[in-house]
Amino acid sequence: MRFNPAVMTLRLKKNYLMSMWLSAANAALGHGRAKATQAVRRQTATATNQAKQQIADFWFGGLGAKPQATRRAKPKRKP
Repeated sequence: MRFNPAVMTLRLKKNYLMSMWLSAANAALGHGRAKATQAVRRQTATATNQAKQQIADFWFGGLGAKPQATRRAKPKRKP
């Protein structure tokens, strides 16, 4: 077993089990907070882009013709 100074400093504390538990809980909550923040930023960006598109369509939608969908050529059959 290798000497780990981080473990030794935990064991020198008065209540090292509670210290380890709180450290793990803090790490888990930090991970959850990061995931929630990421989801909020993604939703905000989506809503902003949709609002920009709606504003552009409102102001400039009637100025140009909408592009027609191109049809694919049918593949030639072999005899």
